[in-house]
Amino acid sequence: MRVLGIETSCDETGVAVYDTELGLRAHALHTQAALHQDYGGVVPELASRDHILRLLPLVDEVLAQARLTRRDLDGVAYTEGPGLIGALLTGATLAKTLAWALAIPALGVHHLEGHLLAPLLEEPAPAFPFLALIVSGGHSLLMDVAGVGRYALLGDTLDDAAGEAFDKTAKLLGLGYPGGPALARLAESGDSASFRFARPLTDRPTLDFSFSGLKTQVLLAVQRNGPERHADIAAGFQAAVVDTLVWKCLRALDESGRERLVVAGGVGANLQLRERLREGTARRGASVHFPRPAFCTDNGAMIALAGALRLAAGEREDASIHAAPRRELASLTPP
Repeated sequence: MRVLGIETSCDETGVAVYDTELGLRAHALHTQAALHQDYGGVVPELASRDHILRLLPLVDEVLAQARLTRRDLDGVAYTEGPGLIGALLTGATLAKTLAWALAIPALGVHHLEGHLLAPLLEEPAPAFPFLALIVSGGHSLLMDVAGVGRYALLGDTLDDAAGEAFDKTAKLLGLGYPGGPALARLAESGDSASFRFARPLTDRPTLDFSFSGLKTQVLLAVQRNGPERHADIAAGFQAAVVDTLVWKCLRALDESGRERLVVAGGVGANLQLRERLREGTARRGASVHFPRPAFCTDNGAMIALAGALRLAAGEREDASIHAAPRRELASLTPP
């Protein structure tokens, strides 16, 4: 089954084709980082307008890469939510229109399910069941995953997510947008031992996450020190976030008895986090699986994959356009 995937939840336009027999056939991504850089964050109206401009050319590009035509498609998957409502509607409208014109099914996909399943695009793909850490700009979640649509929430974001904390801290340090990668680069030249920030909620029997207090500690450090200490502050902040995420993941593995951990979302591309999780899981005889860095951030490949798995299992929806700015991952059901 050949499925076109469309991702437009925020500020990246992603399109891909996934074949249930041959795997990922082609993918393309346009990022709006330069468009929003002057504003220090995503402007929803600008994001929606740019998706409209980029979508059809990207669909044609991806089909050409895969040496397919629209008539070769068996289904269309699109991001239903969560995300910016205007951005979601651009992708959903195109998906439904294409599906109607081609007389094929279209299916809305949960954005976080796409992230959660993205490591299945790699070789070797992790087998079910596993634990999943989803760390992005808006979410820090620990899930127990028994299969597609069989998700149990173990830990959630209480305030600022890890990616949000990275971006806000980067702004405090005068770095550009998006801030997470810029902060990680700055941290490479800093001494993480110079500033010992808190590891939030690691002293309590919970798998939830909270990074707002850590961000406040960084603010005070920035106010009390000059720009020459920014690299050390960045290194200390990154070490605190990584330590917290690793501690929570390893505790979840110990408590659940699972042998595999999947990490996805934009923060999942952080090299220090990857190294520490590889070391920690190896000591426990477990394994950790990451998507390639290009598939950590929002992309069409993860939506095409998730949609293909559900469509191939027979899941269908009506012809109306579906967009849900807020939608809980744990509310999903198996196809």
